Amino acid sequence: MTRDRLPRQPRTAVCAALTAAVVVSPVAGAGPASASPAATAPRPVCVSHQSGLAGKLSRDIAAALRGRSGTIAISLRDHTTHTRCTLRANQRFDSASVVKATVLATLLWDAQRHHRPLTKGEKTLAKAMITKSDNASTSKLWKKLKASRVKAFLRAAGMDATVPGKDGYWGLTRITANDQERLLDLITHPNTVLTDASRRYLLSLMGKVIREQRWGTPAGAPDGVRIQVKNGWLERSTHGWRVHSIGAFTGDGHDYTLTVLTQDNRTMKAGVATIEAVARAVHRDLNPTARTATVYAPTDRPQEALPAVPKD
Repeated sequence: MTRDRLPRQPRTAVCAALTAAVVVSPVAGAGPASASPAATAPRPVCVSHQSGLAGKLSRDIAAALRGRSGTIAISLRDHTTHTRCTLRANQRFDSASVVKATVLATLLWDAQRHHRPLTKGEKTLAKAMITKSDNASTSKLWKKLKASRVKAFLRAAGMDATVPGKDGYWGLTRITANDQERLLDLITHPNTVLTDASRRYLLSLMGKVIREQRWGTPAGAPDGVRIQVKNGWLERSTHGWRVHSIGAFTGDGHDYTLTVLTQDNRTMKAGVATIEAVARAVHRDLNPTARTATVYAPTDRPQEALPAVPKD
């Protein structure tokens, strides 16, 4: 990604039979005696139809976060076990390059409305934007669509908490983990917003991200699963490094999506490590007997360039 230019949580009834693990995070401003964020790991709220899974996920994700600095938001949805986990899922973050999946979804949705296929030029830009996280391609598509069409797509998608970046700064779009999960749900399951052809196209590009950018939520994914990912990162004088990863894991009996958004990281590498610790815990708990795939890159090599943003 170059220096870059949420959701309404699905309304599903949770029956009394669900196994739930609910732990209240430390309250901000509780006084000097309160534990520091690095010392006390907040636990996500999880519910599941599978006995014992909600509690295990909540404990294991909390363990993965223990001792880590930064502000972390998580949204997980597994359709196979009917499991949901959230942590700060309605808190807004600067999007960095994860917004590029929304940009392509908007382009496809707008083309559907006008009953036309993408042009050759649009496909070239879309491929570079998603698979290489090319910023110039993103800026061209953002300018073509204009914020008005992005907003129209967000309304249609039910991503009510997402706010497009102003003045062409797409990397400063404000997102939430829940809205990103809403987007992932739209591109992985039939719906009235995106056609099956549009969904397949977007997923195919997210499945072809270059190796150096396949870090983050794919870490610890089971062997044989189809991995679709989009990452982003951005450093500013406030909130340090924002490092995000959204992933969809499908095929061979798998049907789950994971969003991890972070900020206040001292370095990009620290943010990546936090995301991957959460991802490994999630993949392990959802696939306890599966072998782990090795398709993501080490975190100490360059992955993409940074998006252009205004100076603080």
